[in-house]
Amino acid sequence: MILLNVESISKSFGGVTAARDVSFTVARSEMVALIGPNGAGKSTVFNMIGGQLKADHGRVLLENTDITDASPQERFRLGVGRTFQVAQTFLSMTVIENVQMALISHRHESRRAWNPARKLHREEAFTLLERVGMVDIADQPCSTLAYGDVKRLELAVALAGEPRLLLMDEPTAGMALRERAALMDLTSSIVDTMKIGVLFTEHDMDVVFGHADRVLVLLRGKIIAAGSPEEIRNDPQVRQAYLGDSHALARSV
Repeated sequence: MILLNVESISKSFGGVTAARDVSFTVARSEMVALIGPNGAGKSTVFNMIGGQLKADHGRVLLENTDITDASPQERFRLGVGRTFQVAQTFLSMTVIENVQMALISHRHESRRAWNPARKLHREEAFTLLERVGMVDIADQPCSTLAYGDVKRLELAVALAGEPRLLLMDEPTAGMALRERAALMDLTSSIVDTMKIGVLFTEHDMDVVFGHADRVLVLLRGKIIAAGSPEEIRNDPQVRQAYLGDSHALARSV
């Protein structure tokens, strides 16, 4: 089942075209990687899908709902979750309070004072922390977490919105090699269990080729190739655009 349908979205800044007629789909239970060099337009495309930028042309559909003009908050409530390259959490709160706040926001309960609110949805928050392997540090201050744990917490916060689609902007940036694999293995298991779709950007080709079901290659604002990791690895146009030899995109992007 097609979950996300991106139809010919374009965006220009002054006289510079950052994205031009970009079209693709993401299905349920599918992980799709959007890759390309710096300046290719990845962030622009990602932000048009997330609602941080408004497309000049084209449409973004979540299943049968047109979300092209929806705000990021409206998209969150419709089932679009997001994690960011620089993890965004409330450092003054505990791990579980961060998840509780996401649950409160999702349910339009943000006007509740924090003292009673900290008792809301605690059991559900524990369930989400269990899903990402953080129950044992639920009451630890977020400010004391290692960076890999912060990224797992951000994933739990995104899941609090019951997303159908999860957008992950360079999810492994700043993480150690072992942490990268662990986070993406965790994401893959969540995709399988919850039947959600994931669109992620990433510079680490080991992460891309090891976890994506399909890969989209963006260059100068246009998609120049789309296919399985193996097809992309061996695509002559992709190799020429990035490296110019038969050795691999894996060392270059």
